Amino acid sequence: MSINISRELKNEQNQQVKDYINKVLNLIEKEEITQEEAAWITKETVDGFRDHVNPGFLDYRKTVTKGGQFAAVEWSDNGACFKDVNGKEYIDCLGGFGIYNVGHRHPKVVKAVTDQLKRQALHSQDLLDPLRAMLAKILADITPGDLKYSFFSNSGTESVEAALKLAKMYSDRTTFISTTRAFHGKSLGSLSGTAKGMFRKPFLPLIPGFRHVPFGDIDMMRKTFETCSMVGEDVAAVLLEPIQGEGGIILPPDGYLKQVRELCDQYGALLIFDEVQTGMGRTGKMFAAELYDVVPDIICLAKAFGGGVMPAGAIVASEEVFKSWFPNPFMHTTTFGGNPLACAAAIATIGILLEENLPERAAVVGDYFLNQLNKAAEGHEDKIQEIRGQGLMIGIEFHKDDIGYEVSKGMFDRGVLVAGTLINSKTIRIEPALTINYKEIDKVVSTFKEVLEQVKA
Repeated sequence: MSINISRELKNEQNQQVKDYINKVLNLIEKEEITQEEAAWITKETVDGFRDHVNPGFLDYRKTVTKGGQFAAVEWSDNGACFKDVNGKEYIDCLGGFGIYNVGHRHPKVVKAVTDQLKRQALHSQDLLDPLRAMLAKILADITPGDLKYSFFSNSGTESVEAALKLAKMYSDRTTFISTTRAFHGKSLGSLSGTAKGMFRKPFLPLIPGFRHVPFGDIDMMRKTFETCSMVGEDVAAVLLEPIQGEGGIILPPDGYLKQVRELCDQYGALLIFDEVQTGMGRTGKMFAAELYDVVPDIICLAKAFGGGVMPAGAIVASEEVFKSWFPNPFMHTTTFGGNPLACAAAIATIGILLEENLPERAAVVGDYFLNQLNKAAEGHEDKIQEIRGQGLMIGIEFHKDDIGYEVSKGMFDRGVLVAGTLINSKTIRIEPALTINYKEIDKVVSTFKEVLEQVKA
């Protein structure tokens, strides 16, 4: 196709783009939209995903898309719920894979971000920006043990990348141990720690030096340390989720994390906890490390760290480890990590978690939720293998993928959003806002029970 376009045609195309932009901005500005506008938004969304984003999403999210003709398009949110473009409300038990710990659009987070936006959105990159320093101090105060220095990122995979690079800077070692069923992100470094073959194979070879051992198998972990030491490939760090999220909400065996800590100490390796999903109160403590009384050398945060309003992530490390970056702070940088808006959101989020005692609430409410789900599942042992969890991080494992898919679809049709783990439906996750109330929980449970009785084994 020729790139020589007449000036008149170019002007006409530009005007069409400007008209389209103005229409979209006008819709964003509106507090209420008409049915006609909702239909236009739905059509544009489906067409846009098919033609310009990725048509695979229309196929993958079959529980919310029917034959490409109808799609649930989310439009607004508040508290533990969101609404689609047609005004139907859903209880959000997916929570953006663990983003909305303080709820959707918590007013204090929104206020902190908008207040900062009125003054300055991004910083110059050269001068010292105050909120980054203040947030780092807060993290030093609330994280376990002697964790003291922070590096800020935009997402979970970036936090893991930073942790891996810091571990490499700390020593001359290049071997990392991760675990089966682990999920640490999809950029090349974090993907090297991730265990899902489907994600890994197209991008092999990944970063060299990664070994995977079964999660929870301390004997295999010990043998791997011993073998690496014998062949001169000493371990730089162990990368672990304290509770595996994408792997299916897998809790560690009793004493496992403490034993891993002891192995790291014995062999001079660092312990990196990926708390991107378990952090910020999700499991009943501010950090899952506190549940198991283990202090890592580096902790990775993201998802709920930005309060469900801004993308934000961080690593926090001990001074002994982090000082590797003191001589040259430009060894690892990011343009947008730690920007003023993200820091404002994170500071407000931590304040809410503490003021509203949300970690403690997650423990109490999570126990109730788990017990009620188990009661609802009674008599359906032919469909359900196990319901497990910690705090408000709950997994329902079925005997077959198809059952999980049908349950997810049935619940969505009735106004409750859940989703599978690691792109399958054999285990569906329950990760609502930590602010979810008992009435909403009871509705989720009754919906689950109703759907379960209609689904065939």
